[in-house]
This record gives sequence, structure tokens and C-alpha cells, in this order.
Amino acid sequence: MKVLHAVELYSPSVGGAQEVVRQISRRLVARGHDVTVATTRLKGRTTRAIDGVEIEEFAIAGNAVRGIQGEADRYRDFLLNGDFDVVMSYAAQQWTTDLLLPLVDRLPYASVLAPCGFSGLHQPAYADYFRSLPEQLGHFDALVLHSETYQDARFVREAGLRYSVIANGAGADEFAQARPDFRSTHGIPDGASLLLTVGGHTGLKGHAVLIEAFRRARLKKAVLIVIGNTPTGRGCLGSCRARSARTNLLSRDKRVLLLDPPREEVLAAYDAADLFVFSSQVECSPLVLFEAMAAQTPFLTVDVGNAAEIAAWSGGGVVLPGGKDSRGYTTVETAVLAGGIEALLADRTRLTKLGRSGHAAWKKRFTWEKIVQEYEQVYKRAVSAHGKG
Repeated sequence: MKVLHAVELYSPSVGGAQEVVRQISRRLVARGHDVTVATTRLKGRTTRAIDGVEIEEFAIAGNAVRGIQGEADRYRDFLLNGDFDVVMSYAAQQWTTDLLLPLVDRLPYASVLAPCGFSGLHQPAYADYFRSLPEQLGHFDALVLHSETYQDARFVREAGLRYSVIANGAGADEFAQARPDFRSTHGIPDGASLLLTVGGHTGLKGHAVLIEAFRRARLKKAVLIVIGNTPTGRGCLGSCRARSARTNLLSRDKRVLLLDPPREEVLAAYDAADLFVFSSQVECSPLVLFEAMAAQTPFLTVDVGNAAEIAAWSGGGVVLPGGKDSRGYTTVETAVLAGGIEALLADRTRLTKLGRSGHAAWKKRFTWEKIVQEYEQVYKRAVSAHGKG
């Protein structure tokens, strides 16, 4: 098949959407398909082909609600005149999808949408957007969701539309490799409890509440690793540095390390961690929970996105109760998060059981090697459905 993937950001940009599309794209190429990715032009991108995937860049920014600037007409022409068998657009509320929506019924090839959560569903500014969306979704040949329980699944069911559920995952090829010892690299004693979280300094990954919960938790000899890149625009790195410095100054037996290392070191951190902790405010289906499972590391997470569903699927972690703010974003009390950390680290037998259960579930169901075949089948069915008419 000739496959087009449309996603706002792509490699070398780092993030959840980028990683999902990168993994599916390069693995479809390995399975003999031609794959092109339509995405935002980036200054740091030095090649138009990565892992056999062709990249078509557009100088476009924004979405249907904030406004779209740049080469919108060129992108529309690219979609309408493209020589493809199927397009999969990843994530709504992005220019790649929002410019596609009015054109879907005019495309000469099959169309698939993976909406990736509808993060703005409860925001007043997006009320008109979501009011008109059900009719537009009906023009796609297939819809792919990552969950049966998250808000985008409820939205699609209420619209009376059919969909396929394909979970996220982590690569067996990546996690099978041997890596340097993370503890030795960063001077972390074997007896110290090592906690890890991974997520960019966007201000929405829950770093503030996690660092404070770690400071308050009654722990002896513990290290919290916060791994995250710095996004464009205003993020939380500055405040994270201040909170970490305060914790390191006031807590003799605790230390917070903020890192933005190469991928190999991220994987080494997963391997070394006693517990992965996730307190993000907004997610669809967090890749990091699958990566923790791949590393046989138990997780403690707030009830964000479909984290509770992932825990139920895998038995690999514990979900904490929380609330929602006015935007529909997840909140958790510092004391609740601190208590969850204390309870799990005090029960090493349970930690081991969670880690083994999560790893077994990941190996059986949640490797990219298996997941790419599910996407391939959805695409083939969409092409067949479009051909019929």
C-alpha cells in the first residue's frame, strides 16, 4: 500500500504523537509498504527521509479554533491530488486533521482518523468544533481509538459510529538491548529507592505536584529522576529547577535530578527504576506506562487518559483517585500522591508482582511489532471499504 500519515509534529521532534506515528510508519516500511508523513517543517530536520519514511513538510501552524497560518492551500492540494491508497491523520485539534476534515468526502483514496483523545472536549472555545465533528467523522472509512473507556470513545459511540481499538505500546527490539547501568552513571547507591517520571516540561505533566509529593513522602535514601525535554514556548523547567533545588537543600536523604538525556539513557532509567510515577494532567493513552511495563518496572499513576484501563489490561500498576479542573484536566492531591509512593515502596513483594504482570502483558499484547499489524489490517479494510463505495 501507499500510505500517508498526517501528524502535526514528527521526528526529530519528540513526543507521544510523534512516537506513535514514527513507530507505525517505519514498521510499515519494513513490512513492504510505501509511507509518507505530512508534517510541520522543522529547522532541526536535516533529511526528508527517516528509516525509509518519506517526509513532506509544510510551513503551517495552528488549528481550526486558534486559526491556521501558512501553506494551507498547498496542503489541501497535496491531499486532494496525492497518489495514495490510504491516509491516516493522527490527533484532532491539529492543522493536519482540521484542514483534512472538510475534504474527506472528496479524497480519491481511503481515510482513517485516530483522534487521540479530544483534549479540548470540555473547553468552551471548542464547543462549535465538537458540535460539528460527528458529521465529519462519519465521512472517514475507519476510526482508530486507543481506548474503550476514554472520552473520545464515548464521543464516537454517542455519535453512533463504529471504530477499532488499537492500544499503544513499546518496542521489543528497543527494550531487548543491553544498556549501561543508570545508577552507576549518576552515582545512585544500590540501597536508594529510585523513582522515575518521563514527560516534557510543558507544565501539564504534573511535575510540580510530583516533586512536592516526593519531598513530603516519608522515604529514606530516595532519588527522583524527572526526564523531559523543553518544549517551545513557556514551560515548567524553571519552576522544576527551583522545586528540585529546594528539595535537595532541605532533604538530606532525598535527591531530585532533572535530565534530558539521549534515548539510550532514558531506557536505562526505566530499567533501573524501582517505581515509575505518572501525575500528568492531560493524556490520551500514555506511552510511558507501556514503556515502564516493557522494562518490568511497576507504575503508579493518576487516573488520566485511559491509565486505569491500561492498569486493568496489564496488572502492571496502581491508579490513584483524583479530580478534574475546569478544563477537564486531571488533578491529584499532593498528600494522596505522597501516600501512594510510600505504600508501594514499602511493599517490595507487591512491586515485584506488578512489574512481572505488566511485563508479561506487554510482551503478549503491547509490542509495536504486534500493533503495526493491527494498523495494517485497519488500513486494508478501509481501502476495501472505500473501493466499494
